[in-house]
Amino acid sequence: MSNFNLSIVVPVYNEADQVDKLIRRLRLLNDGLVADIIIVDGGSTDDTAERLSQQFNVIQSDKGRANQMNAGAKVATGIWVMFVHADTDIGPSHIAAAVSHGALHKWGRFDVRLSAKGFSFRVIEAFINWRSRLTKVATGDQCIFVRKSVFDQLNGFTDMPLMEDVDLSKRLKKLGKPACLEKTVVTSSRRWEENGVVPTVLLMWKLRYLFWRGVSAEKLAKLY
Repeated sequence: MSNFNLSIVVPVYNEADQVDKLIRRLRLLNDGLVADIIIVDGGSTDDTAERLSQQFNVIQSDKGRANQMNAGAKVATGIWVMFVHADTDIGPSHIAAAVSHGALHKWGRFDVRLSAKGFSFRVIEAFINWRSRLTKVATGDQCIFVRKSVFDQLNGFTDMPLMEDVDLSKRLKKLGKPACLEKTVVTSSRRWEENGVVPTVLLMWKLRYLFWRGVSAEKLAKLY
């Protein structure tokens, strides 16, 4: 097994509307650097799991991103594990960048680009990337990748309904600085488009501030 291969873990739940796009993206990742691709279904009530299982290894777990990603990492065979959201677009060049730059780090993440056009979305993504680089904290949309031995050492994601990515980042950065890759991954801007740019940004700031102040993830999930 190469020292540079990684496993891709994708948590899904009722993703029927974008399964075809997800399949096309993931099929491009089957190269020598990818040990395995693991889809973790959280009990979808549509045909998400059935359609994905025709192409990839699909396992089941309790619903919740933290639970699902931990379940996927448990069976991953790669030296590294990368966690990819179903609505985030990555390609082979991202895998190559992760394994080459990650060699000097224990974990890392990419810059993010939102899928929508418009100046406001460019400002949002620029702020996300700047904040992440400054704080050394990543979000799930940035495709966090980590050495599996380190992930196991930290007992993976904390079982929480929200902020599991921030929580993991804070624990990881105590072990070392992340590889902050400027290469961008494109993630869906649907949340901002449906709820409005300003209200969504304000909500995100509020949630992060409250989490920093020690408010439980369970209470934050109700606000979210």
